Amino acid sequence: MSGGRAVGGTGLVQLVGAGPGELGLLTVRGLRAIEAAEVIVADRLGARAVLDQLETERGRPLDAEIVDVGKQPGHHAVPQEGIIALLVELGRAGRRVVRLKGGDPYVFGRGGEELAACRAAGVDVEVVPGITSAISVPAVAGIPLTHRGLATAFTVATGHDQIAELGGGRDHTVVLLMGVGTLANSATTLARGERGAGCPVAIVEDGYGEGQRVTIGTLGTIAAQAARRGVRSPAVVVVGDVVRLSPYAPAELAVDGHAVAVAHDPFVPRSAPHDPAASPGAPSEKGTR
Repeated sequence: MSGGRAVGGTGLVQLVGAGPGELGLLTVRGLRAIEAAEVIVADRLGARAVLDQLETERGRPLDAEIVDVGKQPGHHAVPQEGIIALLVELGRAGRRVVRLKGGDPYVFGRGGEELAACRAAGVDVEVVPGITSAISVPAVAGIPLTHRGLATAFTVATGHDQIAELGGGRDHTVVLLMGVGTLANSATTLARGERGAGCPVAIVEDGYGEGQRVTIGTLGTIAAQAARRGVRSPAVVVVGDVVRLSPYAPAELAVDGHAVAVAHDPFVPRSAPHDPAASPGAPSEKGTR
């Protein structure tokens, strides 16, 4: 290995994370890889939006050939096996290839599978990390995944599995990707544990996109709210007390992040105990744009 690149093949395949679909959040290394590519094998979410924005900014099409292998819910035009075969074929043919993936290639992006397949086929391959939507999309709604006095850890999972095994309380943030279709089941399952039905929840739809919208409720109400508002993918679901820091949180749920942090700073004297995690009131929902 040299700089993350495996030596042996004639071409080069770069697995590039496109981030959440905002050109400004693409890494410099990712941008350079795209500009140097001969072929770009692109996903739908995040990746396609970045390419469109880049071409608009340049005022002309990219030099690379673009192969769209984007997947939609319930419909995979090109199966994963076909994508891997294409990468290997292009790499063996000596092409410089960018496999452009939304978010980060190693966060539910099957990047590990593609890297292993290229290496097994003798194709040079490297990974260019991207900004995962698990962190960036909550941030656009003003939600940090950790915050002094509210949360010291977080877990990222899909809405398809592992929900029943997620422990912890409201101070352990849970981020669900691809979780809209199974939202009702996930909310019910998480509410049975230590978090309870009153645990705050936020859904951020189409983060950084034209349809960006935020819906805030609790584990006990969020499924009904999502159904009423017609919440759709792509969306990121955040569960935990950090949701209360969002500027879109209603007054009865909201909390002052600075006050919470100060109250839990061991170097700041205080005269009375402070409980930032008091039971929230009725849930609300708000949107952007």
